[in-house]
Amino acid sequence: MSTVTETPTRRGAPSAPPRRAIVAAPSTWITWAIVAAFFVFLVGIVVSVVVDSFSKQWFGQWLPPQYSTDWYTNAWERFNLTRVIGVTIGVGLTVVVLSILIGVPAAYVLARRTFPGKRFVMLLFLLPVIIPPITYGIPLATVMYANGLGRTLLAVVLVNLVPSVPFVILTMTPFIEQISPSIESAARMCGARTLDIFVRILAPLLVPGVLAASILVLVRTVGMFELTFLVSGPQVDTLVVAIYRAMTSAGGGEARQLVSAMAVLYTATMLITLVVALRFVNPTQLVARVRDTRDDD
Repeated sequence: MSTVTETPTRRGAPSAPPRRAIVAAPSTWITWAIVAAFFVFLVGIVVSVVVDSFSKQWFGQWLPPQYSTDWYTNAWERFNLTRVIGVTIGVGLTVVVLSILIGVPAAYVLARRTFPGKRFVMLLFLLPVIIPPITYGIPLATVMYANGLGRTLLAVVLVNLVPSVPFVILTMTPFIEQISPSIESAARMCGARTLDIFVRILAPLLVPGVLAASILVLVRTVGMFELTFLVSGPQVDTLVVAIYRAMTSAGGGEARQLVSAMAVLYTATMLITLVVALRFVNPTQLVARVRDTRDDD
């Protein structure tokens, strides 16, 4: 809470704007101090990794005595990052497309239909999202290896679909529920088929939700380590798994700067992906757009 303290002025003199004295409860100051400390540590970690990736040697000093870009060149050539980044982007886009194609129709059925066991089905879709991936990742990887799919690109895509499709369904179901069914009823009265209604009427209204869900699925897939690591191999590793293998290769004897360079490349890839995706949609406007659509009805 803050209070305003006004200074007295003489009659006829122009009144000065009131000076504000910042007064807050101790809990407020503690909260802001914790938030500030978190951001200081976060920025410090990121800056230290970036500086480390450009340093030749850095021991017991505030700043490295010499800088170089050789670690990026070595990392790119040694771990074939052209292929790794290509696999990462390919897996991410494939998972997004398949998740949308499967999840949006399923979300429509859950939003528009009532059937026995609907709540149980929703609970099943919720489980892969809320429970740790490693709990179902190990049995899933066992099935993949038993059927000869281990260490293949198909296995990487399939395991990432397990949490991504339910995520799209849970995201799109409330979005579809807030679109008035009267639009579909009017179209049916005019002779439109279900496919025409879905493609020509609902699809334009669902574009903001689909784009927002796609962004979240893409970020989740690119950063998914557990499921990808369990079924991937040297030729189909995504970038986050490649970083882990670089850290553990040679018994952990890889140069620290080499791993830092790969971490910077991973972060830059994630940031570029987010910037490009957010160029087309802002997920924070999702609810507002849904409400606007509902008000227009």
